[in-house]
Amino acid sequence: MPVLSIIACEMLEDELAYVLSEDHDLNQLIVVENRQSIRFVRKLKSINCQPKLFPLEKVPIFLKEANNSVYNSVYNSVYNSVYNSVYNSVYNSVSVNISKLFLKFPFFKKIPHNTGGKSKEKNGEKPIVVVNTLKLGLHADSELLRSEIYQNIRKMAAFSDGILIFYGNCGHSLRNTVADFKDLPCSLYFLKDEKGEIVDDCISVALGGNDNYAEVMQSGKGIGMIYLTPMWASSWKEMRMESNNTSDFNDSFLKKHYKRVVKISNEISMGSEFNKNVLNYARTFDMSITEMEGSMEIASKSYLSAKNDVCKKAVSD
Repeated sequence: MPVLSIIACEMLEDELAYVLSEDHDLNQLIVVENRQSIRFVRKLKSINCQPKLFPLEKVPIFLKEANNSVYNSVYNSVYNSVYNSVYNSVYNSVSVNISKLFLKFPFFKKIPHNTGGKSKEKNGEKPIVVVNTLKLGLHADSELLRSEIYQNIRKMAAFSDGILIFYGNCGHSLRNTVADFKDLPCSLYFLKDEKGEIVDDCISVALGGNDNYAEVMQSGKGIGMIYLTPMWASSWKEMRMESNNTSDFNDSFLKKHYKRVVKISNEISMGSEFNKNVLNYARTFDMSITEMEGSMEIASKSYLSAKNDVCKKAVSD
């Protein structure tokens, strides 16, 4: 059965949880068990998704067992089908000969002879999706980010028919990924906007694409703006502690260059906690707040495109 793996930024777990909850046509959802998976799995369960959890090294074992189960099921189905076909063929052959004999007698001519049959429609296989979320702190170092993603691509390619990189370009750290993995035995997919361009970052994903992102930035008319999705709003303190006081979280730098927080809501992380986190950030860095509605379109379309392509290739193979 086809396997679509997803290497995801923890910052995009809301979007990923949403698209997975909307997909009711999966064979199985597997989440790689690590520190980042705890909150993600909790979100999945809160929206009625029940994944299986395995350490990354155990995923191939589960997939092998799942494929063996499917093989045995198919084997038994084919065996029974062939057996019934042969049995019916022999039975019908004998039956027809006997019928010809009986039809010489007027009484038996009244017995109808049914030669009709049923055809079975073959359904496409439902895919297994394997999700591996990587930690937030990788954004602080583009080389480290690329190294971690590349390492996980190599590991997951061994059991995947396709891998969706659930990241933006993140400072162009992933711009050479396709070229670097041109000999990969499975396909790579990316988060793309309506122009087919890989999105710049997680904010571009949340706003619906690079053009929308640029439009929002221009609307500020030169005012420095910080964009907070629910995940950013709930994680900035943790990232600040891990950042070694880089400009992204330096008090004096932020207060000098940024005056406004853009609060970007989404379908599954709205409410009082989000409001509180944004307000706390704005007060910490002396910023005003403006609100915008986020979009799941980039995440949804990119996921479905990758999934459908993997399933299509599995059928053609």
